[in-house]
Amino acid sequence: MKMKFRIIIIAAFLVTGPLLMLAQPPHPNGGNIPGPGNTPVGGAQGAPINDGVALFLLLGAAYGARKVYQMRKTTYITE
Repeated sequence: MKMKFRIIIIAAFLVTGPLLMLAQPPHPNGGNIPGPGNTPVGGAQGAPINDGVALFLLLGAAYGARKVYQMRKTTYITE
């Protein structure tokens, strides 16, 4: 009984969680086209992804280099 209750709670969270979470704030103009008195779309609210992409590429290269090093270390037996 306890296990079924736990599964129901986890499933309910996984179903309703994404509905309650917002990834970004609502549109500043309420969905209207930017005009003279409206906030421009983008600009200061844009996400700076350049640094994050460079970081992920660097970490991926380091991980790949480590894997290649480990494969060579186990494949070649040095005397």
